[in-house]
Amino acid sequence: MKIEGIETFLVPPRWLFCRIETSDGVVGWGEPVVEGRAEVVRTAIETLSEYLIGQDPLQIERHWQVLSKGGFYRGGPVLSSAVAGLDHALWDIAGKVYGAPVASLLGGRVRDRVRVYAWVGGDEPAAVADQVAEQVEAGMTAVKMNGSGLIQPSPSVAEIKDIVARLSAAREALGDTRDVAIDLHGRVGVAGARRILHAVEDLQPFFVEEPVLPEHMVHLSEVVSASTVPLALGERLYHRADFVAPLNAGVAVVQPDVSHAGGISELRRIAVLADTHGAMLAPHCPLGPISLAASLQVAFATPNFLIQEQSRGIHYNQASDLTSYVTDPAPYTWVDGHADWNPLPGLGITVDEAAVRAADKTGHSWRNPVWTHPDGSFAEW
Repeated sequence: MKIEGIETFLVPPRWLFCRIETSDGVVGWGEPVVEGRAEVVRTAIETLSEYLIGQDPLQIERHWQVLSKGGFYRGGPVLSSAVAGLDHALWDIAGKVYGAPVASLLGGRVRDRVRVYAWVGGDEPAAVADQVAEQVEAGMTAVKMNGSGLIQPSPSVAEIKDIVARLSAAREALGDTRDVAIDLHGRVGVAGARRILHAVEDLQPFFVEEPVLPEHMVHLSEVVSASTVPLALGERLYHRADFVAPLNAGVAVVQPDVSHAGGISELRRIAVLADTHGAMLAPHCPLGPISLAASLQVAFATPNFLIQEQSRGIHYNQASDLTSYVTDPAPYTWVDGHADWNPLPGLGITVDEAAVRAADKTGHSWRNPVWTHPDGSFAEW
């Protein structure tokens, strides 16, 4: 069996899919995308395909090594995401060939269901309370929300109070038996992050995500020691080596993205690295159905898994949602805030190829917003 063809599809709202077909007619699907740079990743896939065509698709680790290290210049979000999508598709093919879910090929499942969380926006405390209440009614046991909107790198007293008010509204709606996490997106500086963590500590967030930017990692231990709040990060880290410093600094939760950090193969290794530091895995995934399916396969087979992000109903997905490009929505149906074990082979989903090909004819050119502060200077989005 050899790899005969590799195609990519630019599909709304902001995703890129790839399809690998073998000489035996087995097809695997992946999701290689950098949000806002999908076209660039598409070109990277075309370049990497030169190596894969004609190869045995079941030699996954051999291909990962060559795709990741075969060029003198390595790493970065574009290359790592391109490798990730190809890796998804190869694991999907392997599962279909062997007639088993990918999780079974990773050693078998260690749990029967995977906890997931829902995104809520809620720019105002009243909106937060209403949106959280809707998720509680839907059976969700955990939510995540932005800690703030546009905020100064050195936040004012009013801005910090606004974060506390929103988190308080969410906590009141959730009670003490459900969880709420907040995402700071690296929008504040090191000192600002420490002040915010101190301010929200009594509300006991599940975790605070990306309190500082990756380039400020050298100061991360100072932020960790500022409070007892668990810190999480990793969506903008692309290799296991990138996680050594934050784990040594005491980060409690790592959040690699299966579509950015080298795919299922590398996500698994990052999870093991985190386990040796007593840290938990909560994969980043505000993306599409293939990315989430790949993440769930790792979650079922990972002992130190904590919770899974998922994008059903997220504000980005206005034109299409998780179920728009699959023939059966069942794998994305949450029961009491959990995804049940899926025994189907490969990634456990059937991609609606006709829908994908039709969507690719329209494509998309999604770009993230560019924010500025009132004085006109650049602001972190």
